[in-house]
Amino acid sequence: MNATAPLDAGYRFDPADPDLIRHPYQPYYEYLRRAPGLHKAATEYYVAARYADVRDVITNHAAFGQGNFVRNIQLYYGPDFDVLAHSSYRWLSEVFVMQDPPAHTRLRKLVAFALTPRRVAAMQPRIQQIVDGLIDAMPAKGEIELLWDFAYQLPTLVMCDMLGLEGEERSPARLAQLTRAVAESFIVFETRALEPELLAQADAQMDFLNDFFGRIYDRKRANPQDDLTSALVQAKDEDGSALTKAEVANVIVAMFGAGFETTAHLIGNGMLTLHRERGQWQALAANPEEIAPRAVEEVLRFESSLQGTYRTALQPAMVGGFSVQPGERVLCLLGAANRDPSVFERADVMDVTRKDSRMLSFGGGIHHCIGQQLARLEGRVAFTSLARRLPHIEVDVERAVWRAGFLFRGLTELRCRA
Repeated sequence: MNATAPLDAGYRFDPADPDLIRHPYQPYYEYLRRAPGLHKAATEYYVAARYADVRDVITNHAAFGQGNFVRNIQLYYGPDFDVLAHSSYRWLSEVFVMQDPPAHTRLRKLVAFALTPRRVAAMQPRIQQIVDGLIDAMPAKGEIELLWDFAYQLPTLVMCDMLGLEGEERSPARLAQLTRAVAESFIVFETRALEPELLAQADAQMDFLNDFFGRIYDRKRANPQDDLTSALVQAKDEDGSALTKAEVANVIVAMFGAGFETTAHLIGNGMLTLHRERGQWQALAANPEEIAPRAVEEVLRFESSLQGTYRTALQPAMVGGFSVQPGERVLCLLGAANRDPSVFERADVMDVTRKDSRMLSFGGGIHHCIGQQLARLEGRVAFTSLARRLPHIEVDVERAVWRAGFLFRGLTELRCRA
C-alpha cells in the first residue's frame, strides 16, 4: 500500500505495518480521525485518534491509568506468558510512568524533587557548551552524519553531566555501549509480541543497565555530590522513606533512555522536516533566537518522536460516545491528535511561526512527561546554534529512512552537507 491509497471500511490499526511506520499521517491517521470515538486495533485494544478523544483519555486519571501491567502485556503474548520472568518487562512494570497512584505518586514526587526547574535551567550554559563543541567537531566542508554525531550526542552528554557520570563511565566506548543497550532494551515499549531473540537481547541489555547504574548508586551514596543521582539517593518523602537502590537504578535507566531517545529524535526529526517543508529552515536561519522556541513546539506537533501512549480503563467510561469497560486498553495516538484539523489550522502544514502550542506530545494528566522542560531547552539551544552557525547546511531528505518501531518515531541516520 502506498501513502495515498485509501483504506477500506474494515481497516484495523496495526503498529507493525511497515507502511504505517513510514507514512502514519496519511492515509492512516486521517482515516482514524474521520469518526469520533474509538477504533478496534488488529489486536485486543482500542485506538483513539481525534484530539478531543486523546486528550480526554490521557487527562482523566480517575477513569484511565496503567492498569494491570501483566495482563496488558499478555494481550500480545497470550495468558500463559510469564511477563515478570523477563528483566526488561520487570523493569518496565516498576518504572513510575507505568504505574498508577499511590506508587506512581510517591515515585514521581521524589523524582520531581530531584529534577527541579532550577536544576534544569542551570544546565543551559553547559548545554550551549556541549552544542558548540559538537558543531566545532564537524568538518568545515563535506558530509555530516547529524543523527549519531550530534542529535544523540547532545542529550547523552547532558544526561552524563546531570547524573554525575565520571571518567570511564562516560568514555566514548561506554557511551556507545549504553546507547545501544537503551535502544535494544526499550523495544519492550513496543505494542507487540517480540521475537524470542529480540526479547532475550532486551533482557540482557536491561541486566547490564541495571548493574551499571546500580554501581553509580553505590558510588553516589558513599560520596554524594551536586548531581541528579545524588539528589535521587538523598530524596525522602513525607514519612522519611527514601528510594531503594533498585528504584533509583530503575529511574535513572528511564531518565537516561528517555532523555536521549526523545530529544535525539526531536532534533533529527526536526532537521529533516525543517529542510523537507518549504521555507522552514530559511525562516529559522533568518532569526534563530526568536524562531527556535516556536520551531521546537512545531516539530513536536508536526513530527513527534513519541507517537502514542497507552491507558487502561479503571472504571466504565465514555470516549467520543463509545463505551469502554474496566480493563480494556486504549492506545492514544498523540501524533494523530497533533494533526487534527478541528484543532489546528492547516494541521498538515509545518509552520515554525505557528503560535498554537496545544500539541500533546508530552502526554497529559498525572503521567505527563517530567523531563519536558529539559527536552525543550536542549531542542531550543540545538536549533538556535545550528541555524546560526550552519545556515547553509543541506539535509539529504531523500536518503532519510525511518526506523522500524512505531511508538518512538525517529530516523536511522541523517546525512547532511555543510
